[in-house]
Amino acid sequence: MTSGKQQVQNGRGRSEKVEDIHRGLHPAVDGQSLQVTKHEYCKTFIGNQEGCTESNAALAFFLVVHFAQDEPCLIQEEQEGCCSKRTMASSASADPPQRKANRLATEKSPYLLQHAYNPVDWYPWGEEAFKKAREENKPIFLSVGYSTCHWCHVMERESFENSEIGHILSTKFVPIKVDREERPDVDKVYMTFVQATTGSGGWPMSVWLTPDLRPIVGGTYFPPDDRYYNQRGFKSILKVISEQWQEKQSEIENQGTKILDALTRGTHATDNRGTQGLPDGSRVSQCFQTLRDSFDKDLGGFGIAPKFPQPVNFSFLLRYFQQDPSSEDNVSALHMCLHTLTKMANGGIHDHISQGFHRYSTDQAWHVPHFEKMLYDQAQLAVSYVEAYQVTKDQFYADIAKDIFTYVSRDLSHPEGGFYSAEDADSLPTKTSKDKKEGAFCVWEFAELQQLLAQKISPKSEISQADIFCYFYGAKDAGNVDPMQDPHEELKNKNVLIIRSTVEETKERFQLSAEEVRSCLAKCRQTLYEVRQERPRPHLDDKMVTAWNGLMISGFARGGQVLEDMSLTQRAVKAAEFLQRYMFDQSSGSLLRSAYTSKSEEVVQISSPIHGFVDDYAFMIRGLLDLYESCHEDRWLAWAEQLQIKQIELFWDEEDGAFFSSPAGDNSIVLRMKEDLDGAEPSPNSVSCMNLLRLSTMLDKPDWSAMAERIIRVFANRIEKVPQAVPELVSAFMFFLASPKQIVIVGDKNSEDTKELIRVVNKLFLPNKVLIVCDEDPNGFIQGKAKSIASLKRLDGKATAFVCENFSCSLPVNSTEALESQLSSSSSRLSSSP
Repeated sequence: MTSGKQQVQNGRGRSEKVEDIHRGLHPAVDGQSLQVTKHEYCKTFIGNQEGCTESNAALAFFLVVHFAQDEPCLIQEEQEGCCSKRTMASSASADPPQRKANRLATEKSPYLLQHAYNPVDWYPWGEEAFKKAREENKPIFLSVGYSTCHWCHVMERESFENSEIGHILSTKFVPIKVDREERPDVDKVYMTFVQATTGSGGWPMSVWLTPDLRPIVGGTYFPPDDRYYNQRGFKSILKVISEQWQEKQSEIENQGTKILDALTRGTHATDNRGTQGLPDGSRVSQCFQTLRDSFDKDLGGFGIAPKFPQPVNFSFLLRYFQQDPSSEDNVSALHMCLHTLTKMANGGIHDHISQGFHRYSTDQAWHVPHFEKMLYDQAQLAVSYVEAYQVTKDQFYADIAKDIFTYVSRDLSHPEGGFYSAEDADSLPTKTSKDKKEGAFCVWEFAELQQLLAQKISPKSEISQADIFCYFYGAKDAGNVDPMQDPHEELKNKNVLIIRSTVEETKERFQLSAEEVRSCLAKCRQTLYEVRQERPRPHLDDKMVTAWNGLMISGFARGGQVLEDMSLTQRAVKAAEFLQRYMFDQSSGSLLRSAYTSKSEEVVQISSPIHGFVDDYAFMIRGLLDLYESCHEDRWLAWAEQLQIKQIELFWDEEDGAFFSSPAGDNSIVLRMKEDLDGAEPSPNSVSCMNLLRLSTMLDKPDWSAMAERIIRVFANRIEKVPQAVPELVSAFMFFLASPKQIVIVGDKNSEDTKELIRVVNKLFLPNKVLIVCDEDPNGFIQGKAKSIASLKRLDGKATAFVCENFSCSLPVNSTEALESQLSSSSSRLSSSP
């Protein structure tokens, strides 16, 4: 049997999987499961059970509700062979077919524009489509994806560019296209349905709805016809659903109502009007122990292939270590984090030529990646490597963080300061190629490397640059990709660079100095970078998403703070100013979800801008708090406070606690959810919990600390039973349980004595602290919020530091030695990695 984990094996599975599934949990259904009865599916949609074989996993999803109490919702196994191999072409076409444009041509989303020339009467999500479905009494076909999704491209080529399928979709259904990055609220509702009823999920997501938007059938990728995977193809499914809608509409609608009611009950999260207790503090250790149990001691990471970067785990492990750096378990937590970060940095998931990290590794060894690059990965991993450096002072981790900043600044940055969303996995192998292939931009043939790096390392040496480079990065004559990782032979005879040797080993092998080896490798990387720039580039999703920009602002701000590089801090400032200018509605005080880039690189907006969701607020507030602690400009702390007030107004559940994902009042969202699981991105509730605690500590707002406590109570059941599913929330819980330090430095922000005290704070890893820098102006922003801070004065006319807890401060110090002594008395660090 093949589990849902293994379905994405080799990066060539039938859909881009939801990462939360790899934790063995459905992201939104707590302690309950919607289970599938294949008999009922076949009875309703086919009339009998013929064709419903065990391998027919993609169709076995229909609508019988059963609740399993007190267990996390586990993945249902799928038969091997369903997803393990594809015999159809997996590449995407270089150019769109020359067909008449549909109404998506007027959209700005790169994903919707990719479908603007399909022979399908696509609608964007909105009332025009809903009205048509109601008036014509047709079911809706909802297709959700994103522009860099490999299997979205495949389904488009196979099905949505097929005229016969397009005709069925356009005449029997109302087809709607949604960019999940524009409308995460729509995506989350129907992904919850698909996961709950099929046991897995991913993109492209395909869901059929009633005209009033209740889900009735759902899945992910479907092959175009019945020849593949021993299951019905997309065309047959469309015909069956259309026929059954005509014959059994009432029954189908009733079943849709039952499913929606069940999802509403199953996803409801509450603190039971304040009666829910806090989790036991021992659950922090349980989170560590569970991660330790799944830790790959040899290759790093957690669980089996495919392996995802999981920055929320790294964040938790570093904070767990810092609780007691002398404890054996805590040192083990640090080792798990550093070992994984090192293996990732050396692996093929790390782009050794153009920098940055790919989405995930298809194998156990971090070697062969799914090649797309996402902004949210770069943002979070930058923080992980920065914090690893802050704990260990190992320059290796600082260099990898700088590598990420180089990539984002060069390839994912709008000229005015915003950050683009992603680069695709697929590209044309050559300028004359017709079809795109995954990884084509990144991989190398051995002969190509030999030709490009033929130069001898010195006039008297027979050793070429290629000899050293291929030895160090594991390049082989027949390619270094295991055929099991390449079922479509897209990487045949290709090399995915992975560090297979150390500088010391390479030095010994070729009888060179370490400096000669490093110099040679750097020259080789630059040569290959220049060659790569002549290749056809992957598609760039130049949409700018507020939430992900907030994460990246955190990355640059933390980098500037810890690495003492003001250029990184200034890059974060530039991005924050961009968002304030283009993605913030001054009149309402609300964030917008996204902005877009025209062909002339102008920032443009759609006619009815999409307003921000809770993750936009949570991640942006975190970014602003990190930016304030990096540059100490009150304007960013003031904006963070303003946005927190607006977030509470729009999303807070006053009755049951915690934040909803979407605001009230949108009738097209049939299920208003509260997210808790920390996956590829941290949960907005986890981040908001920490934001509220930090703001409360900085601005003396005890009511916000109480709200953070309510969030912990709402999701106490998660922390108690499956803490590894919410590591970011557990990190916030640790902050809550500790006595957060307020480190207040009073002095001229631009004076050298103030900067010296700030450097002392920044070089230490102090996760349970906030840093406040202010002058002695009684009318200053901070002084107006926290009266206790307004009374703090410089000592002997010099910049002075106060280490406070609960707004009660220790004796003031104005020397770097005294401050470091105070801070180190309750928090230690390692000077090198274990």
